[in-house]
Amino acid sequence: MKIRIAVAIAAGLAALVTAPQAAQAMPHDHHDGIRYASVKGCTVKGEQRPCGEWRLMMHSGEKGSLPDAETIAREANGKSSHTQVAPIAVSGNGRRVAYFTKSGRLAVRTMGGGVKLFAKDALPRVAQYDVTFQLSDDGGRLAAVFATNKAVKTRIFDTATGALLGSTPGHQTLLGFSADGGELLTEVSADESVTDLIAYGESGEQLYRVTPPQIVASNSPSALAADGRTTANVVMGGAKSRLVLYDMQNDQVIAKRKVKLPAGDLHMIDWTGERQVTLHLVQYPDGKANKMTIVQIDTDSGAVKVRDHYSLLKDSYVFAACGG
Repeated sequence: MKIRIAVAIAAGLAALVTAPQAAQAMPHDHHDGIRYASVKGCTVKGEQRPCGEWRLMMHSGEKGSLPDAETIAREANGKSSHTQVAPIAVSGNGRRVAYFTKSGRLAVRTMGGGVKLFAKDALPRVAQYDVTFQLSDDGGRLAAVFATNKAVKTRIFDTATGALLGSTPGHQTLLGFSADGGELLTEVSADESVTDLIAYGESGEQLYRVTPPQIVASNSPSALAADGRTTANVVMGGAKSRLVLYDMQNDQVIAKRKVKLPAGDLHMIDWTGERQVTLHLVQYPDGKANKMTIVQIDTDSGAVKVRDHYSLLKDSYVFAACGG
């Protein structure tokens, strides 16, 4: 039965292409989408390592896999690292997943739409474990970030065509795409232990660079709204948590909302509507499977609604949640 389900999911991923909507966040109907990707951990010679295929846990409760995806990262020379995990990313709407194929090609697979293989030279030759992928909410844009000693520019791609749209400076922390995928938000350490926020257009042009107030800078990560200028971050404190909205153009905190959040550490924050921010909160209970709770916050009222909650596969070595 497990094999039959995996085949069914794989078939579903390979048929009926759904093209991304440009400059528009897609509705968050996650029922048939990917909830998270996970790889199993195995003990080899007394040490935990990733093993097996990437597993796709669906919102419907079914489980699939990515048999063409690399699990164990390769070194820059193409040899196996044996212990490092190859990167993977799931779009916010759960419709697309980005990864390295076993032949070393960058690929983006669409739910119901097959696989887009990128050019062989789409990425520089670096160790795969030094690469991080991030997809926009609708999966229409992909950023590849490089954590190498020498600064390598972050590359931004159109996932439908594989075209390189632009790049942003290396050695900056990518916080994510804006809600509509048209911009990116990064942070970088500036002089005297100061952290700057930088917004870029999808072609790499710098839109804003600001040194935000401490309530923003000290409570990373931040998320960028579809307007390309408004950020949201959360000051965590359980029942005393606060959602903070900040205008990069005017360098001004424009709202603070008291929010009552369920237990968990902040794993991810995204704008998922004109007046909605979504948080992924994760718990790590001893001896039990990690637990994820996803909440939606109304940015006008601060009202909090639980959208989803689940336990991750207990044998997960690493996982990648769908975001959004």
